[in-house]
Amino acid sequence: MISRRDFFKFTGAAAAAGVGAASASSVAMAALPEIVSMDKPDTQPPLMPPSGRPYNPVVTLNGWTLPWRMKDGVKEFHLVAEPVVREIAPGMKAHLWGYNGQSPGPTIEVVEGDRVRIFVTNRLPEHTTIHWHGQRLPSGMDGIGGLTQPPIRPGKTFVYEFVARRPGTFMYHPHADEMTQLAMGMMGFWVTHPKGRHPLIESVDRDFCFLLNAYDIEPGSATPQVNTMLDFNLWTWNSRAFPGIDSLNVRLNDRVRIRIGNLTMTNHPIHLHGVEFEVTGTDGGPTPKGSRWPEVTTDIAVGQMRQIDFLATEEGDWAFHCHKSHHTMNAMGHAVPTMIGVDHSGIAGKINKLIPDYMVMGERGMADMAEMEMPLPDNTLPMMTGQGPFGPLEMGGMFTVMKVRRDQPRGDYSDPGWYRHPAGTQAHEYSGELAAPVRAPQAASPQGAPGDVEVTVRKPAGHAGH
Repeated sequence: MISRRDFFKFTGAAAAAGVGAASASSVAMAALPEIVSMDKPDTQPPLMPPSGRPYNPVVTLNGWTLPWRMKDGVKEFHLVAEPVVREIAPGMKAHLWGYNGQSPGPTIEVVEGDRVRIFVTNRLPEHTTIHWHGQRLPSGMDGIGGLTQPPIRPGKTFVYEFVARRPGTFMYHPHADEMTQLAMGMMGFWVTHPKGRHPLIESVDRDFCFLLNAYDIEPGSATPQVNTMLDFNLWTWNSRAFPGIDSLNVRLNDRVRIRIGNLTMTNHPIHLHGVEFEVTGTDGGPTPKGSRWPEVTTDIAVGQMRQIDFLATEEGDWAFHCHKSHHTMNAMGHAVPTMIGVDHSGIAGKINKLIPDYMVMGERGMADMAEMEMPLPDNTLPMMTGQGPFGPLEMGGMFTVMKVRRDQPRGDYSDPGWYRHPAGTQAHEYSGELAAPVRAPQAASPQGAPGDVEVTVRKPAGHAGH
């Protein structure tokens, strides 16, 4: 396992040397916007615009918004591509690449019509670029290494400048050694707010955003394997896995917007309990009102953005997750056999004589694993984890909770704790008498006589295509 010190030594040494040798002079660098970094994994409060056109800022789940400065009527930002250490969840940290201290990088917020200037400094050990996904801009600002620009070499700083021409939900990511850099966590969110009332964009009380990403990090290690196509074992929101993902805390009857971008290698059907929502926007802009319909799940394909709006009309704690069940688990083992119904008692007794701590896994399903305290390899997470008010939640990965409360103050995003269900509104154990079951007459077998039919099933091998 590579230590944090060694990670920065090996991945950042060349870049650090380049900064000293090849970057602009200290006087020139002083003219750049200040580099602002963040090392906290918690959701930061919305950044109210200190200047420029007003807007209602977003809240980045387990993230933050990048400050800017105004210079001659231009909004100036400074992004730094660099090695970062990201806490996936308490008990596990990953050695990633990102921007300004985190993966994903900070959210950039502007207003339609703003002229934007972004300085990008490369502190990686290899070249990079930034593509402004979904933006209308000059071709030379599109950020495709070798096609629209030379790459940003280690230690160099490039400048991107364009007008934010249309409001919407966007993202930024490299278009250089893309497989490696995306697999290492290089991505960030971009929101362009409308400059005034927009016929297709309603005002909302709370506006959340996050990116879907995935990593292949072996238990006991900290750096992702980048030559991975589909065998990811950590499915994350903003590089955080449940129970490390913060809840979305909402006031009753708030109009809420959630913006989601997908930079994994597969689609994700994102499901929200307790409400019906409409897809009101994509990376192509706001959707026409005639194209919207009530949904509780929306599928987000690779490279797509989705913006959903709804009214939070029901109090309670509501699950919010990807509906691919293996995406709500941590550190999955792909080669674990299904042992449901297999009697291990004889062999388990023999093995216990040799290995006293041996235990059977999965003969009754996997729910037992959520309640067991098992030693884990260094720097990994339990597959099923998280505690709720009534016991283990048995979740991981792309899962969190939306908490709707009537007493949540306006503009307050703090966690209100678990919901207290009013009397008569919660499922409970039945203690009465059970009626005798009524059974249907036994049908004859295809051969004309009743009896059991033995079926032999051959399960497919492998796990490709998920």
